Order: sequence, then structure tokens, then C-alpha cells
Amino acid sequence: MASASTAGAQELDPLTLQLKWVTQGQFAGYYVAKDKGYYEEAGLDVTIKPGGPDIAPEQVIAGGGADVIVDWMPAALAAREKGLALVNIAQPFEKSGMELTCLKESGIESPENFKGKTLGVWFSGNEYPFLSWMSKLGLSTEGGDEGVTVIKQGFNVDPLLQKQADCISTMTYNEYWQVIDAGIPEEDLIVFKYDDQGVATLEDGLYVLEESLEDPEMVDKLARFVKASMRGWEYAAENPDEAAEIVLDNDMTGAQTEQHQQRMVREINKLVGDSDGTLDTSAAETTVDVLMSGGSDPVITKEPEGAWVSTVTDKMKEM
Repeated sequence: MASASTAGAQELDPLTLQLKWVTQGQFAGYYVAKDKGYYEEAGLDVTIKPGGPDIAPEQVIAGGGADVIVDWMPAALAAREKGLALVNIAQPFEKSGMELTCLKESGIESPENFKGKTLGVWFSGNEYPFLSWMSKLGLSTEGGDEGVTVIKQGFNVDPLLQKQADCISTMTYNEYWQVIDAGIPEEDLIVFKYDDQGVATLEDGLYVLEESLEDPEMVDKLARFVKASMRGWEYAAENPDEAAEIVLDNDMTGAQTEQHQQRMVREINKLVGDSDGTLDTSAAETTVDVLMSGGSDPVITKEPEGAWVSTVTDKMKEM
């Protein structure tokens, strides 16, 4: 590796990463790896492209705008079944951060109490685990006393604050804290984590197009990328405030605040855990089970083949 670290900038291999969402602590490991020169030491010139509400990572990579994308497995598998050959090459997040946050005053104490309630849900692929959960509980999502009424939630917590919904979708690292910051104390809330309900699906994995893996040089490049990225995550775990600062330095919108990002990095670190980037195939199989059990409207209709490989992480471990 000495040759890569002493190489001149002109010898760095270019690689473009498309994020799933805007620049925030959710992606701290990648920004840290770039800022600390880990990518450069690995012989890479990495471009990080932020996402947003109008950016679908799957479309970006399909159109040649990225080499690697950060995506949630449900969206990636749904795209794969529709013909876009996405493959999971690494899984930095071990756990899911998805949860349903409810007002205690709604009388909800357990999922059995969802019947007849109004629940806020994100769509654009994020609804898949929710629909599967409702199917598991035997609850219709068409409303009525025996089912639940689903409202399409924007990427904010307004439906809960304005009492339009009894529960809303939140991530442990983001919207949950927006509820707290809006003045609703933790003791007035009850939270159901998807992980605890057995309906968690894998989030924030690294995906490439299948054809990339046919090129040994690209596999080598991806292995260096994953290794350097996990080094970035490790640094973020040990130095969360500095990692938040690095994220803020990269936020060109100026929309993020220091306190929120510091909290986010800490919560994200819990989801990464001690992952070295290797995918736990049993968690991937659980994701598939959840997606296929969506009642009459499953997210995917058949078991995917070749949707994840260990080629890249195996090579990374040899480095």
C-alpha cells in the first residue's frame, strides 16, 4: 500500500459516492474518511454527492452518476426486481434506526392498541417495513375501526405536533429529537423500534451495479473504499463531536445545527456498532422475509438471487 499513500494526486483512482439523503451525521464516516485523508491514503479520489427529497440514488447510479450508492435494502431489492442489477457490497449499519413514535395520551401502550389510530408513514420506499409490520399484526391500512389510517408523512414531525396523527415515523438519530426539541418531553412519548418488533430491514448499505463486480480493478478499488470508509466510521465513533464538525463543514446548505449533528453522530454510531462493513447475511434474509410478507402487496415477489456478495469485504480483509 505504500505506493498508494506516496502516490501523487494524479494517480488517485476516482470514485463517486451518492448518499441517500442530505449532508448530515448519518453519513459522518464517509465525510471523516475524506477529511482525514483515509481515501487518499487508499489511493482514491472520492467525490461525495449529497442526496435529498428529489434524488433517488437508484436512478443516479442507473444513469452513470455514481459508482456506489448508500441505500436501504428494501429500495435496492425492489429496484433489483424491476431490473436494475443493484448488489450490496458492504453493510456499515448493523441495526435499523427506524421507529414509530406515539403520544402516550393517544392511549397506545403496545402495537395491539394501533387499531383505529392514525399513523404517519414516509413513502418513497420507506413504507415497506411499516406495511409488513401491519400485515404481521393483521391490521388493514385502509382505515376504519379494525385497521389503521395511514397519512403520508413529509420529512418532518408536524403531524404529531399538530395532533393530526397518534404516531409518526422517526429515526433514532433525527426526527425523534425534533419531537423532543419541539417541546414534547420523552416521558410523554412511547416509542416502538422496528428492530424490537422483528420487522427491521437493513438501512444504509453500500450498493453497486452488478457489472462493476466483473472488473477485478473495480473490485480492488471498492475494497479500498470500504476499508477507508470503515476507518472513517471508527474515527467518528471515537470522536463524535469532531465528526459532527466535519459534517457541518461539508453542509453547503447551512441548514444543520451543531447540537443536532452531535446528537445524530452519537445515535448513528450505535447503529454502526462494531461493524467492519461485512454484511450479516441472516439480517439480509430477515429483510427479505419482511419484504415478502407484505400481505397482498409484497414489496418483492420472489427471493432475490445474487443481491449481496462478500467479494469486496473478503478482498478488504486481505489488505
